[in-house]
Amino acid sequence: MTKKERYARFIAYFQEAMPEANTELHYESPFQLLCAVMLSAQCTDKRVNMVTPALFEAYPTPQRLSEATQEEVLSYVKSVSYPNSKAMHLVEMAKRLMERHGGEVPSDFDELVALPGVGRKTANVMLSVAFNESRMAVDTHVFRVSHRIGLVSEKCTTPYAVEKELVKNIPQEHIPRAHHWLILHGRYVCKSQRPLCADCGIRAFCAYKAKRM
Repeated sequence: MTKKERYARFIAYFQEAMPEANTELHYESPFQLLCAVMLSAQCTDKRVNMVTPALFEAYPTPQRLSEATQEEVLSYVKSVSYPNSKAMHLVEMAKRLMERHGGEVPSDFDELVALPGVGRKTANVMLSVAFNESRMAVDTHVFRVSHRIGLVSEKCTTPYAVEKELVKNIPQEHIPRAHHWLILHGRYVCKSQRPLCADCGIRAFCAYKAKRM
């Protein structure tokens, strides 16, 4: 099977199976989404959704968060991974929003990655989910699943290399949803340690050599 054929079958399957795929993080504004995505690094969305209601109630705006101390924010996020650094980055991010952007989350990639605690993946999530741009954010699920399926080659050894390969081969209008297709497939089917190959809808065209019955 050629790579073009595999991409075509991948898109066709998920258009049917997950036509409305979106983030599982709970949020009501770009600011809340940014906080949630920052907290989700190496942490499950389920855990993040458990801590953000109280966090957002205490700090509903960038201004309120910018006035908090790291210790105060830590009390709300202590159950997520790397809570100390994330609490610090949340406060610093809010301060930067107030100082440079009037309290608004920027919709420009360079301005997003200039915010404390915001890297390429987080910026791409924001642009895709909050601002409807065709961006491919590569997290551990996207990286793993795109390799297993055979969408990217073994030469793509970095998240950025995977991002470029996926964007090159997926039509622009499908890129935002394809990001979620790969994440959700990796989260619930193509799991890291025990992939559920017998229950996988794309088994017929998946390149994974260790398929499990």
